Amino acid sequence: MIKSISEMSAFSAEAKAERRSIGFVPTMGYLHEGHASLLEQSKKQNDFCILSIFVNPLQFGPNEDFDRYPRDFERDEQVARNYGVDAVFYPDVKEMYPSEPSVTMRVNKRVDTLCGRTREGHFDGVATVLTKLFHIISPDRVYFGMKDAQQVAVVQGLISDLNFPVELVPCPTVREEDGLAKSSRNVYLSERERQEAPALYRTLREAAERLLERENITHIKEKMVEYLEKQTSGKVDYFEILSYPELEEAHETDREMIIALAVQFKNARLIDNITINPDGRKYR
Repeated sequence: MIKSISEMSAFSAEAKAERRSIGFVPTMGYLHEGHASLLEQSKKQNDFCILSIFVNPLQFGPNEDFDRYPRDFERDEQVARNYGVDAVFYPDVKEMYPSEPSVTMRVNKRVDTLCGRTREGHFDGVATVLTKLFHIISPDRVYFGMKDAQQVAVVQGLISDLNFPVELVPCPTVREEDGLAKSSRNVYLSERERQEAPALYRTLREAAERLLERENITHIKEKMVEYLEKQTSGKVDYFEILSYPELEEAHETDREMIIALAVQFKNARLIDNITINPDGRKYR
């Protein structure tokens, strides 16, 4: 475990001096199989795998769940050992933000829809912490799950616009046997809600089939929202079909697109998506 920025930077610098490649998996901890799949991919493609665990306060709004975000470092550290992680970067808030910043990041595109529409400043916080982490760790590749597809799109823009010498590696969503996307927030579902939750993925798959059959996009969205409202007790926050990674309104199906949804249950807000290429391939 490494807790200081200076020690983490020194570790990375030594690896670079030895011409070792570094794969980086940034997380907020409470690791599950989805995170494990990122670690596996990083281990396959790099000489060193670095995992960061940092619950970033800049990503949470005033009414969001920073204090109750699940934390279990001992368990996370064991997962890291099991997957052969070479270093775990585990800084505290004072280490990452020792004083009020004089420079802040602002994301201008790909954030005014999906989760970004109701989480003002969230992706600014993501961009800020990743900029710091990229400078501290200097990875060759960084790994994100497509479950958070909007985040992947934002990170892609961050890397491109600021010319970070790092390759973004998107990895498919990891799911339970019934299709529910793995998430740290699934623990907040009641027994009834957990039984309802697989309807989210069923809805995405149905929408994908309709989209590939060239059904009208507006009609698809209306029908899928109706289905979700019947199949779950949650409130549908959004159901969108957009171009990807631009996250703009889509009218044609001859380009990569994303079908994305969010459903608010009593104590957990679940998101999921399917990304479709023109040839019909999906991230599942």
